[in-house]
Amino acid sequence: MEKFEKILIAQRDYFGSQATKPVNFRITQLKRLRDVLKSNETKMNDAIYADFKKSRFDTFTNELALLYLDIDEAIRNLPKWSKRKRVGTNLINFPAKSYIYPEPIGSSLIIGAWNYPFQLSFAPVIAAIAAGNTVVLKPSEVPSATSAIISQIVNDTFDKKYFYVVEGGVPETTELLKLKWDKIFFTGSVPVGKIVYKAAAENLTPVTLELGGKSPAIVTSKADINLAVKRIVWGKFLNAGQTCIAPDYVIVDEAVEKEFISKLVKRIEEMKFSFENENYVQIINEKNMDRLSKLLEEDKIIYGGEIDMDKRYFSPTVMRDVSFDDKVMQDEIFGPILPIISYSNLDDAIRRIKQLPKPLSCYLFTKESGTKRKVLRELSFGGGAVNDTIMHITNSKLPFGGVGSSGIGNYHGQAGFDAFTHNKSVLDKGTWFDPDFKYPPYSEKKIKWLRWLLRI
Repeated sequence: MEKFEKILIAQRDYFGSQATKPVNFRITQLKRLRDVLKSNETKMNDAIYADFKKSRFDTFTNELALLYLDIDEAIRNLPKWSKRKRVGTNLINFPAKSYIYPEPIGSSLIIGAWNYPFQLSFAPVIAAIAAGNTVVLKPSEVPSATSAIISQIVNDTFDKKYFYVVEGGVPETTELLKLKWDKIFFTGSVPVGKIVYKAAAENLTPVTLELGGKSPAIVTSKADINLAVKRIVWGKFLNAGQTCIAPDYVIVDEAVEKEFISKLVKRIEEMKFSFENENYVQIINEKNMDRLSKLLEEDKIIYGGEIDMDKRYFSPTVMRDVSFDDKVMQDEIFGPILPIISYSNLDDAIRRIKQLPKPLSCYLFTKESGTKRKVLRELSFGGGAVNDTIMHITNSKLPFGGVGSSGIGNYHGQAGFDAFTHNKSVLDKGTWFDPDFKYPPYSEKKIKWLRWLLRI
């Protein structure tokens, strides 16, 4: 506790010195981060392979490329994002000018997730640095090799009074959460998110919580089935299903269910998911292997179900004739199990989805514009796509985040900058004219003048 408190005090002092606020300083730090990530790509690839057997291709496309794009966008747009903005002033404040000053919040604690350990640790760091804050990063300890290389990269490059990585597990995270931060950013599960939220509330610390949920993929009778299958298989089994925005389950119109399942199985077979083919990864640990295995119902498995505990291999698995009451539908799966539920009436399907907690993502496959409007109007979810999966996360112009139990707040692009920024409002009042409407003594005449000024 004392060690962490000293780091926080040092970061507060550094922030108080105004050193982190100049735009040029922020840009320099972002470039430094980009350079050190690029120069350590080989070590990062080795570390994540040790934890997941994740290929160099997947590490680049799913993790590092997104970070480089985030950094470049922040560097390019920081002068605009951080600039004082003038806004209109109402007549009752005449003569005056009104401004919004984007200012950094201060000392930030970022708690990363294990499933995309580079991307989900550094993406909020990029936003925090861009906004002018100091940062303590606590990467997930679950992928231990990855956590170690993150710590080495950062702590060998940056001064701890500005940006520091704390390694460790639950005890370290618990101690960090006892401190009074100016901002906490957490990515992870709903149960742990509640713990973080409760701890932050003790100090009235603002939080961004990036959580999860059971994200549906809705396949209508008017969908392009071949395209739907191709994109659902990719999105579901990417990272062996250990993706917070993966389609958790498919709810398909019974009119096309048979065709959909047939083509789905064929597509999975064609992909030849395996470690050897470098297009599949391990389940993160035995605990999750055991959890996933308990979700299987042998009589409903139509494809897959193969498990190798020693290699932490869990094959792509499809379950049919699933109901919303089955065990596999009670919580987010976060693994390579794809339940399929059929529906005969879209209104009923929407009603059942709405009975579950609001999901982080939703994916709709249809060619009908009316169906698209209906689903997007009636279902609440963090973000998603029509006729695709996952890819909305790659557009930094789309704020990323959950709603309800799937999360609080957004980030990516300017939304990330805003997540670590306070917009300070300032009324700059002129001194050459000061009408006495607001000052005593009050009168009916003043009320009439005020009604005219306020247009009420």
